[in-house]
Amino acid sequence: MNPINLLGIPFDANSSFMRGPAQAPPLIRKALHSDSTNYFNEAGQNVVDFLKDAGDISPIVAYDALQKEISKIYTASEKWIFLGGDHSVTYPILQVVASHHPKLSILHLDAHSDLYDELDGNRLSHACPFARIMENGLAQSLIQVGIRTLNKHQKEQAEKFIVDIIPMNKWTDDLTVNIEGPVYLSLDIDVLDPAFAPGISHYEPGGATTRQVIDLIQRHKHLNIVAADIVEYNPVRDVNDMTAFVAAKFLKELVGVMS
Repeated sequence: MNPINLLGIPFDANSSFMRGPAQAPPLIRKALHSDSTNYFNEAGQNVVDFLKDAGDISPIVAYDALQKEISKIYTASEKWIFLGGDHSVTYPILQVVASHHPKLSILHLDAHSDLYDELDGNRLSHACPFARIMENGLAQSLIQVGIRTLNKHQKEQAEKFIVDIIPMNKWTDDLTVNIEGPVYLSLDIDVLDPAFAPGISHYEPGGATTRQVIDLIQRHKHLNIVAADIVEYNPVRDVNDMTAFVAAKFLKELVGVMS
């Protein structure tokens, strides 16, 4: 099979509360390659046999150049996992991926819906990527899971863009979603309860367990996931690299369903 490409996007200039996610990609790789564990996922695969690491985009790349930089590397014939970075990077990624998959749907795991029209005057904030994605027609559908911070404005935005939201208080252990065609999976680490992922900028108690997210990923191996991202890991707040290892675990399980 074709390899699954790994690309780091160390960018956090659109973070609204605190910086730090730009430091995440090399630390997720360090956890993946740590001697304290091995390379096998729960499907029994050695993920090194499936991954091709394309390295990181230069951290000095300006946000408006990200789309161009990603498009230089991206190949539609292969699958991709992107390591952020704050969640604003999902918009330029989708600009590239959607140009090759015009009937793309998105499965988005997060504490936040990231549907603000603008935040603090910034329409490219990490709180806004899915508003930009949907208003520009980059996805035919958007399903959001784990949301637990929906305010009036974002609810109105969700209705405007016909977003299917499954809030955290409706999450069940057999939860599955049915999506036709190519799928982009966006995994914000703060979908987890902070107890399982202290290395995040925005603590939102009442989130998922690590096991719940892994099980949800594994239940969707029937989907045609053409690309995915893991975003919003903030090493500045991490404890003993715990969240780096959680992100690396998610990476390994994503390889399992994408392969």
